[in-house]
Amino acid sequence: MSYTHSVGERGHRRTVVGGAAGVVALVLLAAGCGAIPGSVTSVDDVSFDQELAIPPLAESEVIDGVRTFSLTAQEGTTSFAPAVEPGTETETWGFDGAYLGPTLRAERGERVAVDVANDLDEATSVHWHGMHLPPSMDGGPHQEVEPGGTWHPTWEIDQPGATLWYHPHPHGATEEHVYRGLAGMFILDDDATRAADLPSAYGVDDLPVIVQDKVLDDAGQLDLTDDGAEPGTLGGVVMANGTVGAFHEVTTERVRLRLLNGSTARTYTFGFPDRSFDLVASDGGLLEAPLELDHVRLAPGERAEIVVQLAAGETTRLASTEADLGSVAAPFAMGGNDAFDVLELRAADDLAPSPEPAWGPSQHAEADALDPDEATVTRTFELDERRINGELMDMSRIDEVATVGDTEIWEVRSTVPMPHSFHVHDVQFRVLSIDGDEPPPELAGPKDTVYLEPRRTYRLLMRFQDYTDDAVPYMYHCHMLRHEDEGMMGQFLVVEPGSEATPGPLRGSH
Repeated sequence: MSYTHSVGERGHRRTVVGGAAGVVALVLLAAGCGAIPGSVTSVDDVSFDQELAIPPLAESEVIDGVRTFSLTAQEGTTSFAPAVEPGTETETWGFDGAYLGPTLRAERGERVAVDVANDLDEATSVHWHGMHLPPSMDGGPHQEVEPGGTWHPTWEIDQPGATLWYHPHPHGATEEHVYRGLAGMFILDDDATRAADLPSAYGVDDLPVIVQDKVLDDAGQLDLTDDGAEPGTLGGVVMANGTVGAFHEVTTERVRLRLLNGSTARTYTFGFPDRSFDLVASDGGLLEAPLELDHVRLAPGERAEIVVQLAAGETTRLASTEADLGSVAAPFAMGGNDAFDVLELRAADDLAPSPEPAWGPSQHAEADALDPDEATVTRTFELDERRINGELMDMSRIDEVATVGDTEIWEVRSTVPMPHSFHVHDVQFRVLSIDGDEPPPELAGPKDTVYLEPRRTYRLLMRFQDYTDDAVPYMYHCHMLRHEDEGMMGQFLVVEPGSEATPGPLRGSH
């Protein structure tokens, strides 16, 4: 199957050749050569001799009771040695630097503001992924910042402590902007995370780990290949916080890794070859209790906080093993067969003691809880190659309208044998079931993004609170960013009871 469509107001047009039919053709081609290959998306081997870069904590100033940060999107150059020859400078983008951005951090109950400036030559935006906030502050495609422009969103933090992140969301260009390097973490703290027995010294035993993959051309420059492959560009260079072949010197018995899949297309299965770990938090915050696992799968946009224990003097590596992508047409062509190391942990000869992970409930736990018996609306979403419910994204169309205070169930299904991940703005949802069965325990925590195994139905429980707007929408979309840019996104309003807003043309659109 091949098709061409417009991705909207930027005037971009892209011919998409491939999809399910393209994957089948690749399978047949490989079979004609005598065998299905182990992988066509394998990752390069590197030596782990570069110290892990730690994004700095962003400075802030409390002005009239508002914690105020600043971020500037800008161009720069970055060395990705040893993936390139020493001295090679790769052109990149970053926030307040050449690549990635600082880690923002705030407490539940605080009011925050961010002074955003755009020093790039094209419009961008800053979306606060996983954040509960008004739609006009969301940083989606309706809040783009023009070159030389500024934006000043402000909102109150009112959700559990969690590892969130921020990244651009410009209409039709999100993949390119994230791929060039515009991304960073936004850590939220609350009473439960502050009191928890968890490693908490940022950059020491509490590490942000933003994992991404890239293609670097012969000149050492970023190459965002558009060859119709699914689910997008899968790079042979894997990096953590922009560091290729990263290691971290461990000085405590336990280390907390805040894992973020910051890639545009690749799904990872993280674990260690010689030990298990404790999963302590998912996208939206702490689990009810630590969960011992030997691997956790993260699709683009998903996060997981894990705690791993080391003995004095030993070395281990965080690795990504073969990813179970479900019944996709050709796992070897979609990264499913790839296995590689990501980050080396080197324990010192003497380690400071660390308690076993433990925590109690937040004082907000009862108010935050979701009850499926309170659900009054069920919606159905079918994802095909680039459409949701048969529609391509249209900035001037509202697809769904929810009422503030309502609890809803969204039934989401990918109908084609290729990877999709589903992200909903504004809310943290719970996965109620997958094909009628209980979800695996690693999906029991609060989520805002979930990998959709093909042809399985995911029932997601969510509640819309606090913020309403009859004209400014939130987004839901696939977080395989090429899919998003090519139309796999919809818009929803949250309105007051009795509002006259309905699905259809967006108010004020042309």
